[in-house]
Parts: sequence; C-alpha cells; structure tokens
Amino acid sequence: MDALQAEHDKVWKKSQLSKTADQAQEIIDALQNARDTIADDPNSTQITLAKLQNPVKASFDGIISSLQDVNRGHVKYTKGLDKLFKDKPLPSSEIDALSAESGLVNRAIYLHLLREGLFLVASAFNREAAGTFQEPQKKTASGRSENDMDITADVQAKHRAEMEESFAEMYYILHELKDRRNLTPAIEWARQNSKELENRGSNLEFELCRLQFVHLYQTATDSGKGNDHYSSQSRALAYARTEFQGFYKRYLFEIQQLMGAMAYASNLEESPYRHIFHDTTAWEAVAATFTREFCSLLELSADSPLYVAATAGAIALPTLLKFQKIQQSKRTEWTTANELPVEIPLPPSYQFHSIFVCPVSKEQTTDENPPMMMPCGHVLANESLKRISKGNRFKCPYCPGESHPKEAKKVFL
Repeated sequence: MDALQAEHDKVWKKSQLSKTADQAQEIIDALQNARDTIADDPNSTQITLAKLQNPVKASFDGIISSLQDVNRGHVKYTKGLDKLFKDKPLPSSEIDALSAESGLVNRAIYLHLLREGLFLVASAFNREAAGTFQEPQKKTASGRSENDMDITADVQAKHRAEMEESFAEMYYILHELKDRRNLTPAIEWARQNSKELENRGSNLEFELCRLQFVHLYQTATDSGKGNDHYSSQSRALAYARTEFQGFYKRYLFEIQQLMGAMAYASNLEESPYRHIFHDTTAWEAVAATFTREFCSLLELSADSPLYVAATAGAIALPTLLKFQKIQQSKRTEWTTANELPVEIPLPPSYQFHSIFVCPVSKEQTTDENPPMMMPCGHVLANESLKRISKGNRFKCPYCPGESHPKEAKKVFL
C-alpha cells in the first residue's frame, strides 16, 4: 500500500501542471507582444516572426514534455492499482439499489464537484447531464412534495446557478482566510447571517472576531520592542473595544481572558493564556467551522455525501464480500429489506441516526415497527408490545408497572 501511496503522491504532484500553465502563458505573452510590434511597424513582420519561432517552439516542447510525464505517472499508478487489487473481486451487481436513481447520483456528483471547488468541471458535468438531476424534495403548503409537481428546467437551472454562486463565495472566503490570513470577508458573512447562526447556537462570529484579535495581538508581540509593538497592541485593544460590544452577555469569560493577556504581552509563552495565543490549529479549526456553518445554511451537510457514501462503502466492502462467500457456499439468501445482513462497524462520525434495539425481540426498530414508550418509561418495539399485551392490560417485562397498549406513545429517534 505504501508503494501505491507513493505513486499517488507523484501523480498528484505532477498533475498540478503549474509549470505547464506558466509556459502556456509565456506563449500567449510572446504572441501578444509580436502582434503589437507588427501593428506598430508592419515592415518588421518577417524579423518579428523569425524571432518568435524559437521561444514558442521551446515553450511547446516544455508543455509536451510535462504532459508526457503526467501520462507516464498515470500509467504507473494504474498498474499499481491493478497489481494491488487484481485478486479482490467486487460484490455481485445483481442488486443495485441506485440503478433507478441516476438523478440522485448525478446530483451527488455535481454537488461533490462544487464542494471541491472544481467549478469548471461541475459546469461541464451540468451541461452533459442536463435534464437528469433530481432536486431535493421539499414539502409545499398543500403537503405534496415539489417533485410531485412540475419542476421546470428553468427552476432547476436557477437552483444550480445559485448553488454555484454560493460555493464560489465560500471558496473565496476560505482562500482569504487560509491563504492570506484575511478574516474580514468571513466576519462580514457571519454578520450578514448572524440571526441564522444564533438560532443554530453557533459561535462562529465570535470565534472569527477572537481570532482577529489574536492575530492583531500576535503582530504586536512578534514585532519586538519599539513603537510598532505598542502600536499593534493598541490596535488589538481598539478592535476589542469596538467589536466585542455585542458579545459581552454570551462570552464575558472568554473576553476577560483576552483582556487579561494584555498584562503578559512581553512573555506570552509562560502566561496562563498561552493556549489561546499559540494554537497552531486555530486557523484550520475556524475554517472548518466556517465551512460547516456555511453548508448548514444551504441545508447541506458539512461533508460531501458522495465522499461519505464511498468511504462507508469501502469500510463495509470486506465484510460484505465475506458474507457473500458464506451465502454462496450455504446457498442461502438474505430476505429482510432495508437492513444489512451483518453489523458494519462504522466510525462514530459516520453514524448520523439514532437506533433502538428492542430488549425483548433483540431486533432493531424500523418505521414499520417503531419503538413505543409505556407509562412506566420503558421502551419496546411495537410488535413486541402487541405480542406481550395481546390487546389487554399487561405487566411491563422490566418493572411491576401495568398499562394498556393504547397508553403507549411512539418514540421518534
């Protein structure tokens, strides 16, 4: 696997093609300069074109060489994949749950490309897969989903255009935040959406302002002695006076910590506030928080559903392959719908829905067999409740309490 990872890193590095892009730009600049020269002096056409020939040829040779290197890297990477996975078959495709859901698959791919900032690729995919997207279902005032009504191509196109514009804004803000250490666009966005963020219980706006204060403050401590030191420190204090006014009620303790650090400006390394001012992950953390909140306001998950589904599938694949072999050898079939035949141990971050296993039947509850809470507070699956009670008053299997099935309440997970 290490050899395959090394080949992957080589392909990724070569695929950036920054040098190739520079060489293409050199050709464009040379052609534009030659055009301007000929326009100014038509008599110099032959000399200008003669001088242009060698530089353009050299740039083209460099571009071809770079593309050949990329192609060789892809060939080696493909061979590495074939060598590693040639003896590992994929599961049978007889049961394909997504075969009739091409619209959902195309939409997931399109959104994944937008999330990755590949706007040109997403736009090309949008054109080639036009008319095959399935938009998310939203309930109307009449109770019907919009997909049950006529959604015109213009409405779908407008929705996708809005998504592209939103993700372009997100990537611009992330670029300013992560690459240029410029928090202003992110703070402005948080203020524009402050009500929605507050309703979600988000701390994003304060975290951005606190990081801005720390950034100004570190400029003060890193500049050493002299007027610059006190000038930058004064700017940090002035920023706190103007920007922290609206945060005193919710974040008084955090603001007191920031102000208390003023007394340790010359020796923050050994101060009680070192963890605030020397957090190497602060910028990445606030960028991740911003991405999560931005996506949530678009009613999207923070992680790409396509990435999550593919990763979860890769984790589950070995177990399902093993089960398939056992199933074939014993000539049995799995007949329970909407439930996997074996337990798949996914990481906690991939567990999005609460589950309940009935303590009587030892089966996981479903929409058809929901969990029911009795007056005593104990919970059973609906089918277990019916089987125990038989329509009459019954004793709870876990306490002396008695109740009637009609008194049980459905539990929503």
